[in-house]
Amino acid sequence: MNPMTNVKNVLKLSERELSGKSKTSWHDQYKDSAWIFVGGLPYDLTEGDVICVFSQYGEIVNINLVRDKETGKSKGYAFICFEDQRSTILSVDNLNGIKILGRTIRVDHCEQYRAPNADMSKIDEVTAAVRIQGCAPVPIKPEPVVKQEKEKGTKRKKKEKKSKKKKKKRSKSTDSDSNSSD
Repeated sequence: MNPMTNVKNVLKLSERELSGKSKTSWHDQYKDSAWIFVGGLPYDLTEGDVICVFSQYGEIVNINLVRDKETGKSKGYAFICFEDQRSTILSVDNLNGIKILGRTIRVDHCEQYRAPNADMSKIDEVTAAVRIQGCAPVPIKPEPVVKQEKEKGTKRKKKEKKSKKKKKKRSKSTDSDSNSSD
C-alpha cells in the first residue's frame, strides 16, 4: 500500500475515534508493545535528531534507525521503543502525517518488533536486556483495596488515641491549676 494512503488511513481511524462512533480505541490491539514504526524520514537525520522529535511524547529507551550495510546511510525509516506504551499512542496520534524537512512522515504502531541481534559483547547490560526481552510495559498488580483501608484505619486510630491523651493531659493540667488557685 502507498505510504501516503497508510498515513491517511491512520488519520481516519483517529478521527473516527474522536467523533465517538467507536466503542473502543483502535490503539488497544497494540497495548502490549511500546514500539512504533517511523517511515519517510529525511535521509540526513541521525538517531539523535529522531530522538529530539519523538522524545516530546515520552522517554525513548531504544531506537533502530535502519541504515544501508555498505554505505552506512539512513534508509529513511526507524523503529522506536518508548519506556511507556502510552507514549506510542501520543506519537502516532500527533506525529503521523507531519512534515519534517519537507517530507511527510508515517508513524504507526508495531505489534511484534524485536531489535536486531547485534554483537552482544559490545553492548551494555541494559541495552542487551532490552533487546532480548523487549520493552513492553509490565502490568502492575494493584494492591487490594481492603488492605489500604485497614492501613488508613489504623493510622486514624493512632491519631485519635494521641489526641485523646493530649486532651486528658490538658484537662488534668487545667483541673490542677484551678484546684491550686483555690
